[in-house]
Amino acid sequence: MNEKIKRQLRILTLAASVGVFAGLSGCATTGQVEGLQTQIDAVASEAASAKAEAAAANAKANEAINIANEANRRSIDTETKVNRAFDKAMHKR
Repeated sequence: MNEKIKRQLRILTLAASVGVFAGLSGCATTGQVEGLQTQIDAVASEAASAKAEAAAANAKANEAINIANEANRRSIDTETKVNRAFDKAMHKR
């Protein structure tokens, strides 16, 4: 996903460069402006998609952390129960 964002930034930079070049080199035709706007819209759409994917990945990571924390809590509970049972067994002797 990181490469996707880098690619989008490169495209956006290229689009901006083309816009600056067109501005410095004289008037741009309507077709050139429309073409540039199409590219900018495509980059914006891809950036929004990448942002949504990142948010979904973050949600999955948070879910995994919660599951791991619950497993750790259960492990500690089980260890406590085993230790208690062991202590009882040792006192019965």
